[in-house]
Amino acid sequence: MPTTLTALVTVEDYKVLPETGPRYQLVEGDLYMSPAPNRYHQDISRNIEFMILKWIETGGGGRIYYAPFDVYLDEVNVFQPDLVYISAENSGILTDIGAEGAPDLVVEILSPGTRRIDLGPKKKVFARHGVKELWIVDPEPRTIDRFVLEGEAFATAEQFSEADSFSSVILPGLTIVGTKVFEA
Repeated sequence: MPTTLTALVTVEDYKVLPETGPRYQLVEGDLYMSPAPNRYHQDISRNIEFMILKWIETGGGGRIYYAPFDVYLDEVNVFQPDLVYISAENSGILTDIGAEGAPDLVVEILSPGTRRIDLGPKKKVFARHGVKELWIVDPEPRTIDRFVLEGEAFATAEQFSEADSFSSVILPGLTIVGTKVFEA
């Protein structure tokens, strides 16, 4: 049986996609279209962004960005995480086209269209490239899994429910309150 070779999509290919079309992500050389998230997904994203933004404005420092915002990790991986936090010390990765390097914190909110790639290849690539902390937010059953980088892989997650609160070493002094995260 003959082998069919398919070329990987690269950053150069990604950069010529239309800005006004659907949102795309480049994951291990494969192009994925990301449908617009539902309203509850947007509520969760806004709630987390608001908590982190208030923390930044009261002296925490750094910057937060929300999708669509390109994070270039290598020649075959360009992601649009739901939220990214970049510390002041790591601000050198910010460019006119997005971020070229690993953010300090990435937040992914699961949806039916992105669940498989968020939990699989993207999680591995984030760890391989040095994202210090990853939060996976699952709207149902209203949980947040917090992964911390240890070496080149994420440590076993701490899972928090809607009833819990937690803190992050990346965002010292900020308490994430579960009920506020999942407030619609």
